[in-house]
Formats: sequence, structure tokens, C-alpha cells
Amino acid sequence: MTALPIDPALDLVLDRVIAAPRHRIREAWTNSSLLSQWWTPAPTVTRVDHLEVRPGGAFVTEMSDDGTTFVPHTDAVFLVVEPDTRLVFTNTLDSGWRPASPQPVAMSAEITLTDHPRGTAYRAVVRHGDPTTRDRHASLGFAEGWGSVTAALARLVE
Repeated sequence: MTALPIDPALDLVLDRVIAAPRHRIREAWTNSSLLSQWWTPAPTVTRVDHLEVRPGGAFVTEMSDDGTTFVPHTDAVFLVVEPDTRLVFTNTLDSGWRPASPQPVAMSAEITLTDHPRGTAYRAVVRHGDPTTRDRHASLGFAEGWGSVTAALARLVE
């Protein structure tokens, strides 16, 4: 399956070059102990409850601001898994394959990894169902939040 076109009215995009090979980035996405080190912006702490990186597999995390009390963060399902190339997940289905109404926004995210002269071109395309949801996600700090965790991912793998 090839990547879908980007609709600027519905989608948010983050691009970054990470000075590491694609397999290291994929490992940081697919290894629970590595994912927990970058998936939420510091100082928030992530706990990975279920990570089954295959189409239809669960992606469940919790987060904590004090390192003690955890609250739900991500309850999603992987849709596409192409090793070292592409991961797609959505939070519109929960890890039990039940329709969900996630807060603060419903989305599907497509992570693509392609070779770059300085490492890997990392792209996150976050798709929304309508412009209002897309705009809400942008106003909640998509660029800062996803940018922050992508920077943490880069620090981990570079």
C-alpha cells in the first residue's frame, strides 16, 4: 500500500531528518522500553501497557506527570506495518477493536521512514475526519507536542 495524499484542510504534517538509520527509528517505535523513553514530552513519563506492532495489533500507553499516578494516553490499533518504512495507527478503534471517541482528537497517524543523505527522512502525517478537528489539534499544540517527542526520538537514536 502506498502513502495517501496529504489534504492540508484535514491533515497535519511533521517532517524531520534524523541522523540515524531507519532500523534504529523503527526499533524505537517497536520496542516498549525504547518507546517509553520518548513517546510523551518530558517531564511526563510514559508507561507502555501493550505494544503489538502488526496490522490489527494494540498500541496502548499511559502517562504520568509525577511518575506515580498514570492516566490513559493512547489506546489505538496499528493498521499498516511495513518494516523500516511505514507505520500507520488510529485511535478511532481502541485496542479491543471497538469504535472509540478518543480525546482530545480522533486521528490516524502515518509514520514514514525514507533514506536521506544525513540519515532518515522522518514524516508524520496525522489525518483528521474534518477541518474542525484538524484545527483543534493544531491549536492544542500539535507542532510543539509532536515536534518535542520527535526531537526526543532523535536524541535517543542518534
